Parts: sequence; C-alpha cells; structure tokens
Amino acid sequence: MKIFFNFFLFLLMLFGAVPGLAQVKPQIRLFTLPEVVRMAKENSPSYRYTSVLFENRQWQYKTFKANFFPQLNLNGYLPEYNKNIVPVLQPNGSIIPQPNHSAASALALSLGQEVWFTGGYISINSNINRFDDFIEGSERIPRRYTAVPATITFNQPFFGYRWLKWENKVQPLRYEEARREYWERMEGIAEEATSHFFNLLLSQISYQIAEKNVSTNQILYKNAEERFSKGTMPENELLQIELSLMNSRQNLEQTTLDVEASTLRLKIFLGLTDDDPITLVPPAEIPEFAVDEKFALEQAHKYRQRMIGFKRELVEADMTMARAKGETGATASLFASFGLTQQAKNIPDVYQQLSEQQRLRIGFNIPVMDWGRSDSRLGTAKANLELVKANVEQQRINFDQDIYLNVKRFKVLRNQMAVAKRTDEIAEKRYNLTKDRYLDGQISILDLNVATEERDKATRSYISALRSFWSAYYNLRHITLYDFELNKPIISELSNQ
Repeated sequence: MKIFFNFFLFLLMLFGAVPGLAQVKPQIRLFTLPEVVRMAKENSPSYRYTSVLFENRQWQYKTFKANFFPQLNLNGYLPEYNKNIVPVLQPNGSIIPQPNHSAASALALSLGQEVWFTGGYISINSNINRFDDFIEGSERIPRRYTAVPATITFNQPFFGYRWLKWENKVQPLRYEEARREYWERMEGIAEEATSHFFNLLLSQISYQIAEKNVSTNQILYKNAEERFSKGTMPENELLQIELSLMNSRQNLEQTTLDVEASTLRLKIFLGLTDDDPITLVPPAEIPEFAVDEKFALEQAHKYRQRMIGFKRELVEADMTMARAKGETGATASLFASFGLTQQAKNIPDVYQQLSEQQRLRIGFNIPVMDWGRSDSRLGTAKANLELVKANVEQQRINFDQDIYLNVKRFKVLRNQMAVAKRTDEIAEKRYNLTKDRYLDGQISILDLNVATEERDKATRSYISALRSFWSAYYNLRHITLYDFELNKPIISELSNQ
C-alpha cells in the first residue's frame, strides 16, 4: 500500500497535478545599478576581453625585458652524413674531384648578452666537432675531433642606430599605457552597463505605466458605460474612452516585448545564461560631492592613458629620427674575439695543450653618392617629428577642453535631475486630482487625457534624467580615472606595480 501511494504521488508530481511540485517557478531577482556594474566588471564578456588584452600586453613587455638578460643556447647536429664526389683544391692550385664518404657531428653552447646602452653584443661560446672518414687509406685519419673550449666575442657598431636603447625608452611607456588602458576599459564597461541598465529600467517603467493605464481605463470605461446607460454621457465621449482603452492595451503589449528584448540584451552583456526574470531598482540616492574643473583636469593629466600616449608618440618620433640618421650616415663596427682551440683523435686530448685563436676586424661604411636618398630620409623624419609635435599639442588642447566640458555637463545634469524628480511628483499629484474631478463629472475626458500624458511624460523624463546623470557619473570616472565620491584615484595601486 505504501509503495502504491509513493508511485501515485510521483505521477502527480510528473504531470503537474500537485501545485508547486511539477515545476520550479523562476525566481525574480532584484538588481541595483551598483550590482549590475559590479557584475559587468567581474564576469561580462567585455571584462574577459579586457583582461585577456592586458595579459597579452604583459607578455609582450616580458618578452622585451628578456632582451636585457643573458641568453643561453645549445645547438648542433648529430650527425651530418655525406657520400658524394667533391672538388678538392690541390697544392699546385688545380682542382681534382675526390670521392667523399663521411659523417660530421657538432655541438655548440653559447651565452650572449645585448649591451643595450652601447648597441654592442658580447658572448661566450664553446663547441666541439667530430669528423668520421669512412674511406680507407694509409694517410687518412678515420676519426678526428676539434674543440673550442671557450671563446669570447664582442661586436660593437659605431654611429649606427641603437635599437635596444630606444626600445628601452618606448616599451615601458607602452606597458604603462596598457595598464592605464585596462582601467579605462573597466570604467567604459561601467558606462556600458549603465546604458543597458537604464534601457531595461525605462522599458520596465513604461510597462508599469502601460499596465496602470489599462487598469485605469478599464475602470473609466465601466463608469462611462453606466453613465451612458443613464443618459448622462454622450456616445462620443464613451467611444473616446473605449478608444483610449484599446490603445492602452496595445501599448501594454508593445512594452511587454520591449522588456523582454532589453532583459535579453542586459543578460547577454552580463554573461548570464539563466531564464530568471530581472527587476531593476531605480537609484534612489544621488551621491553628493563637489567637482572642480581644475582638479579634475589635474587628475586626468596624472592618470589617463592618453597622457602617456603623448609622451610615447614624441619618443617614437625621436626614435624614427635617430633611425634615419643611423641608417644613412657613416657607420663603423668593431669585432673582436679571443679563444682557445685544439684538435685530436679522441675527446680527452682535444682539451689538452690548447692553442690561442684571436680575431680582430674593424669595418666601416661611408656613403659617397646616393643621389639625395639620405637627405630625403632625414628630411622626411624631421618633417614627421614636427608633425607629431604639432598634432600632440593640438590633442592636448582638445583633451583639456573635453575634460572641462564633461565636468560642466555633470554639474548641469545633477541640477536637471532634481528638477525632473520634482516635475514627476507634481505631474503624479495633478493626475490624481484630475482623475477625481473627472469621476465627479467636473471636467471632460480630454482634460484627463492631457493629465495622463503629462504624468507619463514626466515619469519617463525623470528616468531619462537619472540615466543621463549616472552615465555622466561613470563617464567622469572614465575620463579622469579618479573616484570623486571616495576622493581617491581609481588606480591608486599603479605606482606599486
């Protein structure tokens, strides 16, 4: 009997006969603007892209830094087999083809280091070679070894372009740009999250307005039918109320669709994959803090990625000029090496009674006639340098003006939002008074429609004012990388990294 009862209960659950057991109702979640911004900064696809991009820049910078450390390399071949006929130079100067049947093996170890401040390169090398001759003969040695236990080489160019010296100036600036760009992108994510938040909030407010209008129009239409049946209302006014009811129902259907679309966009942006509905809570309190244009400009100059970009552009222009001079004028180079070497029939003997090997070479290149090619390259680089300087100066002016105007705009939007809030309160109160007067028969339906439109417009205007204010709030953080509410830089840990 107990088994039968359990089976019957299972069937009821399966087919939904027991309310609440067949399926779990979706849980409605309440989100505030700070929560949406936090989620966007922690889990959104935009955040993941920003993080991966910064990680890529970090690896690029580590690759550059590796140039300042010694590089240890091991190379060779084991073995190289040859069986052919090769031309052999004879003592008398003639060349006679000779059969060759041999194998060679080599192993080399090198430790090299760039001398970035001079543009030179110094290295320590060691190698050993083995040669096997498979052709028999009384004068032939079937196996030989040669070795260079240690060789120090130094190569120093003069008057040329020292690429690593210039890269040491540019790459730290690029990395600093990347770090600041990361924080700017994070604040950009906050701006985008704010936009999606208010898109959905405005859709939900419009849905609430439409739902309220349908409910009100149903009451008015029912009241109008009673008055029309008593002969106290003309048919024209009854038809007008019926038309308003139909329009409000259509508007409710449209706002329902808008809410679904805006919810889907917000979920995609936040990286949410569930089907639970979302209800947004309008920001009730507005942060109170003063913003001074001069102070905001100082913070932007101190923390914005663009300011580092200006420095980098000027350094890169100087680097281009240096490259043009180094690659077009007279150049010289010094190559020197000193080492020990030996050859023997076995490995132990190859490291005994070592002989010195030395090498010194001084080379030079002096352009005699290039038909103005050098002058053209230098002239182009100089003109580019002046162009970059002028462009950077203009961009600095535009940068300062943009900061100044955005701070002014933020102050204006704060005042406008307070006015919009009061307008919404007045419009709601006026609508309630007008509706009561209409129900008492003191005014016409046209007056009520006007009050309804003004109330709906005022509500939407207040939400739009909220949206403009909070967009300006996060934009202010974005363009200065400074938190004026907490009175501290957003990237305060920048100097410690």
